[in-house]
Amino acid sequence: MILGVLNQKGGVGKTTIAVNIAATLAGEGRRVLLIDADPQGSALAWSSARTRDPLFPVVGMAKPTLHRDLPSLARGYDAVIVDGAPRANDLARAAILACDTVLIPVQPSPYDVWAAQETVELLREARIYKEALAGAFVINRKIGNSAIGRDVTSALEPFAMPVLEPPLCQRVVYAESAAQGLSVAEAAPRGEAAREIAALVAAIVDICERKDAA
Repeated sequence: MILGVLNQKGGVGKTTIAVNIAATLAGEGRRVLLIDADPQGSALAWSSARTRDPLFPVVGMAKPTLHRDLPSLARGYDAVIVDGAPRANDLARAAILACDTVLIPVQPSPYDVWAAQETVELLREARIYKEALAGAFVINRKIGNSAIGRDVTSALEPFAMPVLEPPLCQRVVYAESAAQGLSVAEAAPRGEAAREIAALVAAIVDICERKDAA
């Protein structure tokens, strides 16, 4: 499983989602590799802030040859998570082509919904070369039962891509754990954020397994 977390709009929580998906998969006993394909190096910074033993290796590969270089590096791992670059450029295209499934984080905001179009278009372009490439949205930083939080799923329907459940809610623990180089499952293993991430990972594994079986 090579899973990309990408969006052409910055600040949507790509790295937070990528890190916590990787940590949850590692906690399930899978051999996990996290690729930091963003020139900002946020996943590498998270790894550097960590004082505990690493859960998984984090490798920086912010280069346009990622799709060619990753297969050999991915051997021996059960899951590879790619934290992709923002903006529609060669780095983003290479990250998408490197993956089997792409997650697009979207915050419940009209700006995020509008910006999702660019990432969806890149995904459609990549399917010319990789027909089986799958994609799905992840709602991030949802605020309780707000109207806009409920409406964002409907707003994404025209893109004809699944919206994974559950949405990830706005919670302080995501930022607090990141500052320490921890996942939410480590910082608050019985908290709501850890439960949300675990449920999201189960949904991701399900779509990947169904895709592989098709």
